[in-house]
Amino acid sequence: MISPLPALVVVDVQRAFDEWEAAGKRRNNPDAVARIADLLAAFRKRGAPIFHIRHEGTKPNSTFLPQNSGYTVKGEAREAPGEAVIVKRVNSAFIGTDLETRLRAGNITTLVICGATTNHCVETTTRMAGNLGFDASLVRDATWTFDRIGPDGDKHSAEEIHAMTLSNLNGEFARIVSAADVIASLEAMRQ
Repeated sequence: MISPLPALVVVDVQRAFDEWEAAGKRRNNPDAVARIADLLAAFRKRGAPIFHIRHEGTKPNSTFLPQNSGYTVKGEAREAPGEAVIVKRVNSAFIGTDLETRLRAGNITTLVICGATTNHCVETTTRMAGNLGFDASLVRDATWTFDRIGPDGDKHSAEEIHAMTLSNLNGEFARIVSAADVIASLEAMRQ
């Protein structure tokens, strides 16, 4: 039997990103973590499955190494007892993990994806979710990214990168939704 409830997939909401900001990197969507906290509360209230994805760095200078403070999950997004925590070492939550196996074992076909960063681990996880046949939604106001310099030296704002990533994913890999849309949909579902 297919699970009628979607699963929330929370990608890499870790303190390393706070450290990046403290070092001067500029991001968009300053309220994204608050929206993630709203989603977590709604999924918990409904008893829907939640999967916390945590990035573990593999390079010696990574801010995501387990012994570094950046590896720690931000307080607002910390897992509750019994919620799955999946550690990944690449930019997709599906590669080198048992996420797909867990989802299939739970007969979960619908995913709601949020976290960081829009154009890296969130995008890669969302693309793979779509390619693996999951009905995926990406929550536009519950993800964020940072300004970047392109290969030609061009500056790209976090807002531009975020918007382009959402545009690239929309329709083919996922539906782009808001946190309020997801919460309203959850509340409208019958037990």
